[in-house]
Amino acid sequence: MSNNVVFVAPYALMTTLRFARAVAAVPGVRMALITNQSHAEVHPTLRDSLASHWQVGSCFDTEQIVTAIRGLAEHMGPITQIVATLEELQVPVADAREVLGIPGMGGAAARNFREKARMKDVFRQNGVPCAHHALLSSAAEGLAFAERVGFPLVLKPPAGAGSRSTFRVDDPAELREAMAAFRPALGREMVIEEFVVGDEQSFETMSIDGRPVWHSLSHYLPTPLQVLSNPSLQWCVLVPREVDHPRYDDIRRVATHSLSALGMQTGLSHMEWFRRRDGSIAISEVAMRPPGSQICTLHSYAHDFDFYAAWARLVTRKEFEIPERQYACGIAFFRGRGDGRVADVRGLDKAQTALTKLGVEVVERQLPRPGGPKHKGYEGEGYAIVRHRETARVHAALSELVGNVHVELA
Repeated sequence: MSNNVVFVAPYALMTTLRFARAVAAVPGVRMALITNQSHAEVHPTLRDSLASHWQVGSCFDTEQIVTAIRGLAEHMGPITQIVATLEELQVPVADAREVLGIPGMGGAAARNFREKARMKDVFRQNGVPCAHHALLSSAAEGLAFAERVGFPLVLKPPAGAGSRSTFRVDDPAELREAMAAFRPALGREMVIEEFVVGDEQSFETMSIDGRPVWHSLSHYLPTPLQVLSNPSLQWCVLVPREVDHPRYDDIRRVATHSLSALGMQTGLSHMEWFRRRDGSIAISEVAMRPPGSQICTLHSYAHDFDFYAAWARLVTRKEFEIPERQYACGIAFFRGRGDGRVADVRGLDKAQTALTKLGVEVVERQLPRPGGPKHKGYEGEGYAIVRHRETARVHAALSELVGNVHVELA
């Protein structure tokens, strides 16, 4: 029987395209696309590799996914797998698997990952260290939580992705202001949790049938919440070469335990976690999807191979082989101050001189384009990816990049 795989994506943006094209290229896979776009709107580099296509009104509606897959099955034969990379799609896709009897993660496990208050409850029940939290349905509950836990605190939606729509409050006045703005109520709850102070990192795991087969981690410089709170703050992601160093033994143990508790099966998971100032760790949240911030691209350069293709083989064939890590790798995101369009980019020559002295290689870059608009997301107007066999040199190179390169908006 053919391996008929359905990839679900509302719009095939550039990162989504890389994952979808990788799935379509796996030997033996016939891939169909369920999307909000018409067949003509799908990027030609993906459209030409599709076995079939089905347009829906919303990819986030389970019933529409189920109807589309039944229709695709009439043309292709039985569908063997459904995959998606967006966080917001994991629950509707999991529910569709259950309705259709297609193997893969089901709705209960998907909700463990997607619903952040539920996730923290699972953590507490299984002894996974995490921040104190509560699901608020009233302002009074938020004030009572603050009285028990103290400030600072973090407010976030119950089904957020990463640090989007996440806010820090530092005192009772800010909390009351936030409660007045969000007006939590039954059916419109929000999560409140203690603000964990420490070094924030990520931890990625490839799993097959619930068994971790590979892991990596990255350091955020500075934390994502600081980046989102300051639109002009330039920042970096560092992937060290020494992922098996004993200093990471504790997070490896906790990560494996937390994934088992949540119900991870086959796929790539992305965990946000903190190293507190006293050396202890706390898990912030886990997503059962590939990481953002171009971390998958960093893994490709760190190992000198195609990480996107490796992910595709994992989710379609339950196969995963990765060469030994050869390099530390990092990305610096360039963000302009204020609003407007890119007027100038200063400091490139100075940054390049510093990188040359360090002996660090620039393997990819997309510099801010004069006249280009200010980017709405946290990745900014441009970036540079660097690598070297020594982690310390990559760290130094990232500091030089964000310290010397400045984007002027006008």
